[in-house]
Amino acid sequence: MAGINYGRVLLGGLAGGVVANACDFVIGSYLMADDSRRMAQRLNLDMNVVNSTGVAISWAAIDMVYALLIVFTYAAIRPRFGPGKMTAITAGMMIYGASTIILFGFQQMGVFTPDMFTKSAFFSLITATLISLTGGAIYREND
Repeated sequence: MAGINYGRVLLGGLAGGVVANACDFVIGSYLMADDSRRMAQRLNLDMNVVNSTGVAISWAAIDMVYALLIVFTYAAIRPRFGPGKMTAITAGMMIYGASTIILFGFQQMGVFTPDMFTKSAFFSLITATLISLTGGAIYREND
């Protein structure tokens, strides 16, 4: 059994991170902009901080790490499940599921409204799938 090709994990993770950042830009700027504004007001967050460059850089880095975790998971399960799109999506759903369960806990505490959580979870599902397919297409085992 071949070991994990960490160079390809990094390459696939970076490509997936670009996809994640593009998705987050569209989701945050257009699809959920009003929801996010309402949530920030409801939680009494400083909009100057919410919209700051530092926060944008933090989210860009988070997207990169999220994508790396998905591609690493794909590389780890690929020997058992086989290469391909379904294995890549399975890896993505594992990471998506773990993060969504945690966010559901925050929704239960009142941080997110039920409708915002549902919309966000749906868009995140699409994003995780696209990351998975991108990273899975790039990843190859060591030769």
